[in-house]
Amino acid sequence: MESLESAASLSRNAHIGMVQAYWDRRPCNIRHSSAPVGSREYFDEVEARKYFVEPHIPGFAQFQRWAGKRVLEIGCGIGTDAVSFARAGAEYTAIELSEVSLALARQRFDIFGLTGTFHHANAEQLNSVIERPGFDLVYSFGVIHHTPNQRAVIEQARRVIHDDGELRIMLYAQRSWKAMMIESGLDQPEAQAGCPIATTYSYEMIVALLDGLFELVSAEQAHIFPYRIDKYVKHTYELEAWFAAMPPEIFSALERRLGWHYLIVARPV
Repeated sequence: MESLESAASLSRNAHIGMVQAYWDRRPCNIRHSSAPVGSREYFDEVEARKYFVEPHIPGFAQFQRWAGKRVLEIGCGIGTDAVSFARAGAEYTAIELSEVSLALARQRFDIFGLTGTFHHANAEQLNSVIERPGFDLVYSFGVIHHTPNQRAVIEQARRVIHDDGELRIMLYAQRSWKAMMIESGLDQPEAQAGCPIATTYSYEMIVALLDGLFELVSAEQAHIFPYRIDKYVKHTYELEAWFAAMPPEIFSALERRLGWHYLIVARPV
C-alpha cells in the first residue's frame, strides 16, 4: 500500500505559513468575475462560473440534504459552497486558513443576509476552535491535499463529527489527465504558480488516509477542465480542439477514469 509519508515527502520543505501566504496572495476563484470584488454582482458571477465549470459539485455536496443539519466546511475559501449550504438551511460552520479568503466569505454572508460561524485557523488543529462537536457533515472540497499534515486533518475531523455523520471530501487524483499534463510540464496544480503543497492521491492512499477513523463508502473521479486557458481567463468558454472533437459520452467516460477530482464519501468508525 502506498504511504502518505512518501507522498508528503514531495513537499517536505513546505510549512503551513507558506500555504497561508500562497492563498492570501490569490484566493481560489478570486478572478471568476470582473465585477468589483465583494459586490453582490461579483459573488453572483463567481457562483455561476464555479458551478458552470465544475457542475459535479452540487450533486456531490447535496446541499439540500443538509437542511436543519450541522455542517462543518474545512476550507471555505471565498464562500461559494458555504452560501449554498446556508441557503439550503444548514447550520453552517467554516474553518479557513487564508485571512483574505475568510474576510470575503464573511462579507458574502453579510451581503446575502445569511447566518454562519467562521473561524480563522489551521485545520490540523481543528478542535482548538470548535467548541461544539457533533457535526452531521464534515465537508472539504479541494483543500486537505494542500496542508502539510493531511492525516492530522482527518483525525481532527473524526473528533468533531457525529458518530452517525458523514465525511465528504475532494482530493486531487494521481491517475488523472491533469496529473499527466503537470508531469509533462504542460500544466500546474493551481491557477497561480508556486503552490507549496498539492498532494495527488491514489485509491490506496485514500484508504491509508482514512484508516481506523472513517470507513470508505465511495471514491469516484470527476472533472477534466476542457477549455482553452487563454480564452477562459477572458471569460470565454472555447473547448480545446481535442475535446471539441470528442463526443460528450466519450468525454464523460474519460472524466470518470481520468478526472482530477477524487470525490470521497466516508462514515466514522
